[in-house]
Parts: sequence; C-alpha cells; structure tokens
Amino acid sequence: MDETANLPQYKLFIKPVDLKELKRDIWIDEPIPAQLRIDGKRLEIDVSYRGSHIRDFAKKSYQITFYKPKKFMGSRQIHLNAEYKDPSMIRNKLSFDFFSDIGVLAPQSRHVFLTLNGKDEGVYLEIESVDENFIRRRNLPAGSILYAVDGDANFSLMSDINKETKKSLKLGYEIKCKDSKSAEYQLQELIYKINTIPPTEFEREIPKYVNVNQYLRWVAGIIFTSNYDGFVHNYALYRNGQTGLFEVIPWDYDATWGRDVNGKLMEADYVPIKGFNTLTARLLDVDTFRRQYRTLLEEIMSNQFTQEYMMPRVEKLLEMIRPFILDDPYKRDHIDKFDGELKVISDYIQERRNYLFRKLSKLE
Repeated sequence: MDETANLPQYKLFIKPVDLKELKRDIWIDEPIPAQLRIDGKRLEIDVSYRGSHIRDFAKKSYQITFYKPKKFMGSRQIHLNAEYKDPSMIRNKLSFDFFSDIGVLAPQSRHVFLTLNGKDEGVYLEIESVDENFIRRRNLPAGSILYAVDGDANFSLMSDINKETKKSLKLGYEIKCKDSKSAEYQLQELIYKINTIPPTEFEREIPKYVNVNQYLRWVAGIIFTSNYDGFVHNYALYRNGQTGLFEVIPWDYDATWGRDVNGKLMEADYVPIKGFNTLTARLLDVDTFRRQYRTLLEEIMSNQFTQEYMMPRVEKLLEMIRPFILDDPYKRDHIDKFDGELKVISDYIQERRNYLFRKLSKLE
C-alpha cells in the first residue's frame, strides 16, 4: 500500500502462537494480546473477534481494547468492521452520518486499511465504541448505556425469541456502563411503564421516561435507512443522568440502503412506515405523537433524505475507498459490483421516497 495515501493505515501484529489461539475457536470472546501501529505510534492492545453470524465470514471483524496506553484518541475501545456482505462497504458509515444529520446520537466512524503481520486484510470501518467515552466526548451528562444484544430488546413484556412472557425485564440487554447502582432497575422500570401505562395516561406519562422527540427521530432514521432489525436489535440505550430520560443510539447498520443482512437487494417497501416494537406502536397510537412523527418524516424528506443531499455523500465515500478496494484481497475481485453500488443506493432512495409519500396518509 502507498503509505502517503489518505486512508489511515492500521498495522496489526499478533504473535503466531496467539494468532493460532484466536483462530482455534472463532466463537470465544477471550481476547489475546497484540500490537497495533497507527501513524507511527505503537500501541499495546487486546484483540478479539466481534459480531455473531459475521464471525463465520472469511474476512473477520475485530474488537480492539487499548492496553498501553489505556486510551488512544480518547477511546478505550474501538471496533474494526469488515463490512464483508456490503458490496459498497459504506452503508454503516452512511447510516451513522445520516442519523447524526437528523439529530440522533450516533457513533463516529471512518474507513481504514488494515494489515495483519504484514499481510493486507483490506478496507475496514473503524467504529467508535458506545461507552462512557462516547458520552464524555460529546460533553453529555453522565449516564448509563445498555446494549441491545438480541431480539428480547423489543420494549415488550413478551420475548421476541420464544414468544413467551419474559422471565426478567433485563433480558436482551447488556450494561456497557452505568452512573449509578440503579441502572438495572431503571431499565426494568422503563420496560414495565411502556407496557402498563393506561392509554388515557400514556401521552402525559411516557415523556417522564423517554425523550420522545429523540426516539421518534431514531424511528425516522430506521425508516429511511430500512434497517429491518433496527426496532428490536442493533441499538443502545443511553439514560441521561441529568434528565433521567432514555435516548436510543443506532448500531450495526450495514444491512440498509437497499440491501439486506446477506447483501441481497431489498425491496424499498420492506420496512413499514410505522415500524414495529411495543414502544413505537404505543407512541404512534397517540394522535399528538403520530402527527409529530409525520412532521419529522416530511421535514427529513424535504432536507436530508433526498438524492440531492445524499448522493454527493455516497459518491465521495465510494471514490475515497475505491483505490483501496483494489488492494483488498476479499473485495478486489468484485470491483464491478462495487462500482454498481452508486446506482443501487440512488435507486433505493428514489423508490423509498415514493413508498413513504404513498404511506404518509396512514399517519393522519
């Protein structure tokens, strides 16, 4: 690779014995020691594979935890995503940037080029970890962050996995950081209130627990990007310690903008305009919130979710990483497909806009 190129070069070094241990069982989360060199800086790290089904892919994704020093550029941990099933390799970043543009908290991300023990591993997306440093970096009040780790994070009393009553309202979540000992109680109280506040009191009571405007913006983000799993998975909860209100942060948005989790083309009407999960359904059942949601959709469709706004961003990202795709051993043989993604995303935006315009009347 050209060392003067404009994509950051990440050089990962793992001792052969440790690399053998890492590869021995891809499902083990136990990290191994390694070294990472970025811009001439030598960093001692712990590294493990990340993700669930993506671990089976030829190109692995990694979780990096800084060991010495404990932080690098303000982060204790970062994620290196292979974006293996996304032919464009930009959908995750495009989505996070889009969420930020419409006023939703979202991780920062950037493309990098990774080598492992001197061998090219290719283009990766570095994603900011959603943890206490995520909060600190944005000068937000201290608070708790809970990851939605499976389909039980559906804001319901019923499991999305086995369709039975949940044995615990903590199911589906993993605490990433907390500002008090009561973080688990606050989560359970949220789920309980969502499901038990009477309809006549819901409009008045739910804003005591949820930042409704931010939640509806997050729903809008899912609707525009078409993340099918977004409502019951692929997110983190942030409880603002100052206001006591929960906000939602998107996570894992590669299956978006017209392609599904397997990289296959997805119909533009696949994700319904009203979405799905218990909290969304209850909010949209309230006239005031439903009108607020419709206004949000119309506002974003006039400003950010347009070809005029999005396509220059898409084109810039694709142009930036294309030279490096040619050096990616997992992607270079599919450059024709990569080059076709500009049209795939453009067509998706137009078709999705057409679908949403037709369905806006459902929100009257």
